[in-house]
Amino acid sequence: MKTRLLEAADIEKSFGENAVLRGIDLSLSTGEILSLMGPSGCGKTTVLRMVVGLIKPDRGQIFLFGKKIEGSEDDESVIELKKRIGIVFQGGALFDSLNVGENIAFPLRYCLGLLDEEEIGKRVSDVLEQVELPGTESLMPAELSGGMKKRIAIARALVHEPDILLLDEPTTGLDPQTARHIDRLVSEIGKRRKLGILAVTHDLVTAIGISDTILLMDQGKITWRGTPEEWKTSEDENVRRFANGLRPVREGRTVCP
Repeated sequence: MKTRLLEAADIEKSFGENAVLRGIDLSLSTGEILSLMGPSGCGKTTVLRMVVGLIKPDRGQIFLFGKKIEGSEDDESVIELKKRIGIVFQGGALFDSLNVGENIAFPLRYCLGLLDEEEIGKRVSDVLEQVELPGTESLMPAELSGGMKKRIAIARALVHEPDILLLDEPTTGLDPQTARHIDRLVSEIGKRRKLGILAVTHDLVTAIGISDTILLMDQGKITWRGTPEEWKTSEDENVRRFANGLRPVREGRTVCP
């Protein structure tokens, strides 16, 4: 039986007069991969930032594991819930001065407070196996290819065994072959761990390849939702324009940052 991990209901957010999110509704359950697609600047990454509590919605509610998190940043129980989330940033965000092992161990040491070096080493080794980079603990970020950096970032996001994995443009900057490798890893790890995965992407191949559900955004709204198979056969204008590389027609004067 699937468990609801994340729910956002009627979320709205503006920066000044810019309406960034307008009535966003989404949910994520165990074992589900949800891709949030849309043109650059449509509000996709704002959704991720809101889920992890970096910004507050102006309206609406966000629930993590059944608990409302909006306005509760200092609530110890909410802080503990957020530790059950792993996030992979768009650029990887590895620490240049730390080697691979130290980068992956960072959340164990400084977020979970784990002190047992043997346990830390085992967890790092295990997660490197999962991303198919065993024995790379001593390498520095400067020695890694773009695809390797992305896999190390995924390993770091998984090392504390989260229930939710957030991916911000997981294949940006990668060649097609490497991007498909990342897609396969994400899909396999998600299924094996029964993770709820929310991926923000503009890579249509990634979204179709890994997702159970696809949401299409534009102008801060979700304009379409469905399965990859439904996407392939959809006659919806927003879907067709996005698939053909055309930006949807703007309504009024709304501009997304």
